[in-house]
Amino acid sequence: MFAIHSIYLKPLEEVDKYLEAHRAFLKNLYSEGITICSGPQIPRTGGFILMNAASKSEAMEIMDSDPYVINGVAEYSFIEFEVKSFAKEFSVFINRPC
Repeated sequence: MFAIHSIYLKPLEEVDKYLEAHRAFLKNLYSEGITICSGPQIPRTGGFILMNAASKSEAMEIMDSDPYVINGVAEYSFIEFEVKSFAKEFSVFINRPC
């Protein structure tokens, strides 16, 4: 499991030019069962994504296709962690084959 943190590299006006493309990118990851949740940081200086990927290299490769990365308005850092405890409703994400 990966907690992914983005930091905006450009002003929000520039970031917002790619917001719809970024959301479409994430929507595709949701449909594939890869992304679990996401949202902007408060204050809006970046954001967070919770992702179930097989490896850090896979998570990084996926995020390299994000319009934010492609257009140089954000960069990501990746924190890998092992899920040991979770709410029973969360099991659908834990049992997803990576």
